[in-house]
Amino acid sequence: MSDRRSVTAPVAAVTLRGVTKRFPGVIANAGVDLEIHAGEVHALLGENGAGKSTLSNIVTGLYRPDEGSLELHGEPVVLRSPRDALARGVGMVHQHFRLVQPFTVAENIALGDQRDRRLVPDRAALERSVAALAEQYGLAVDPRARIWQLSVGEQQRVEILKALYRDARVLILDEPTAVLTPQEARGLFETLRAMAAHGRTIVFISHKLHEVLAVSDRITVLRGGRVVATLPTETAAPEGLAALMVGREVETGRRPERTSAPGQVVLEARELCADGDRGLPALRSVSLEVRAGEIVGVAGVAGNGQRELAEAITGIRPPTAGSVLVDGRELRAGDPRDAIARRVAHVPEDRLGTGVAPSLSIADNTVLKSYRGPDMSAGPFLRRARIVRRATELIAQYGVHAPGPETPARDLSGGNLQKVVIGREFAGEPRVLVVAAPTRGLDVGAIETVHALLRGAAARGVGILMISEDLDEILALADRVLVMYEGAIVGERSGAGADVEELGMLMAGGAR
Repeated sequence: MSDRRSVTAPVAAVTLRGVTKRFPGVIANAGVDLEIHAGEVHALLGENGAGKSTLSNIVTGLYRPDEGSLELHGEPVVLRSPRDALARGVGMVHQHFRLVQPFTVAENIALGDQRDRRLVPDRAALERSVAALAEQYGLAVDPRARIWQLSVGEQQRVEILKALYRDARVLILDEPTAVLTPQEARGLFETLRAMAAHGRTIVFISHKLHEVLAVSDRITVLRGGRVVATLPTETAAPEGLAALMVGREVETGRRPERTSAPGQVVLEARELCADGDRGLPALRSVSLEVRAGEIVGVAGVAGNGQRELAEAITGIRPPTAGSVLVDGRELRAGDPRDAIARRVAHVPEDRLGTGVAPSLSIADNTVLKSYRGPDMSAGPFLRRARIVRRATELIAQYGVHAPGPETPARDLSGGNLQKVVIGREFAGEPRVLVVAAPTRGLDVGAIETVHALLRGAAARGVGILMISEDLDEILALADRVLVMYEGAIVGERSGAGADVEELGMLMAGGAR
C-alpha cells in the first residue's frame, strides 16, 4: 500500500524471546522469537493449532509462558491477568464480540473500566469522549445507540473503541473481517492504518491472505507452534504464504471453468416464509432453484435469514408459507426425516452444536441419520462392528486426524469435525446438499480440502446450496450467487466475473 511507512530504526512494541507454552500432550508454542514494531500492522498467519491464539493469550495476560520472556515497549514484564495487560496498554478484539446488548455504546465502552471510580459516572462527558474518539479514527457510531440496534460492523467498531478508550497502544484483532461486507472491511483497514500512523501497534490475525497483503506491513507465519518466517508484506505472495502455513503447495485459485451445463432442477423453494427464533419474520417469500451439478452460493451478512433458509429447506424449521420441492416433489413441511429420506443432506453452520452430538464418538456420529437402516441395526440392536468399520473407512477416506473411531467428537479440531460431518452427509449419496459456512474458522489446508470435496460432489451431479458470509469463498466455488438481505433474495449474479463491490452493496441493502 502506498501509505506504508519505511521505518529506519524500528522500536519494538512487543518482543517474545524463546517463548514456550505446553498443555497436556501438546506443545502450543515452541521457542518462539518474535518482534513486533511500534506503529506497524503486523499480520499473524498459521493453520488452526499453529499457536496464534496461544501467543495472543500470552501477550494479553490470559496465559503465562512456561519458558521464555515477554517485553512490552522494551520493558520486561510478567503479566498475571488480562487486567495487567490492559494496564500496560495491550487490548484485544475477539472474533465473537463481548458486548451487552441492552446497554448503549458508551455504557459498553465504560463497562469494567477501573479508572473512573465514581458511583454515578458523568454520562454526558462519557458520550462526548466516545464521540471524539470515534471521530478521530473514523469509527462512525452513535454513543447513545443500544448494541442490539447496531449492525455487525458497527458492533465491531464498538469493540475497537473499547480498547482505544482504555488507551491500548497494542491492539490484537482476531479474524476481524469474518462478518463484514467488502466495504466495511476496507473501512476497517483504513482505521487500522490510521491507528498505526498515530503510533499504535496492530496485530492482525486472519485466514484471508489477500486482506493480510492489503493491510499489513510485515507478516509472521507460524506452523506447529514455531515461527517459520517473518517477511515484509511487499515481498509476499498468496501462494508462498499458503505454502509456508501448511508446509506444501496449496491451490488458492478460483473455481475451474465449468465443462458441462448443469442438469435438471433438483431443489426448488417457492415463496418460502419462516419465522425466526423470536417469532418475527425471518424469511420473506424466498424463491430459488438449484440444478444437478450446480453450486449456488447464498451471500449475505449474518442475521439476514440464511440460517432460517437452510433449516426450512432441510425440515428443521417449519415454514409459515411456501413450499420446498426435491426432484419436483414437495417435501413435508417441518419434517427432517422426510428430507433425509429424499436424500437432502445438511452441513449446518454450527457444526459442534447442531452438526454432531459432541459427547458421542466419531463412529456414533457417522450413523446419526442411518442407524435405523438394516445395515446398521437389527431390530432394536445396533450392529456395532459395522458402525465402527464405516467410521474407520470415513476417517481414512476424508483424512480425519483422530486417534480412532471411538474418539469423542468434541475432541476434534474444527477442520476434522467438518470432515466428519461432510463424510456422514456424503455417505447418504445425496441429491441435494445444503451447506452453511463450510469453512468458517478453518485453516488454509482444511479449506482446500473442504472446497475440493464440494467441487467433487458437484462434479458427481449433487445440487449444492452453499450459504457463506465469505465472499471469497462464494466467488471461488459458486456457479450462481444469490444475495440475501433482511430475509429476502435481493439479487442474483453469475459466479463467473461477479463484481465484489456490487455484491457488497447488495449485502448492505444498497442498489439492486
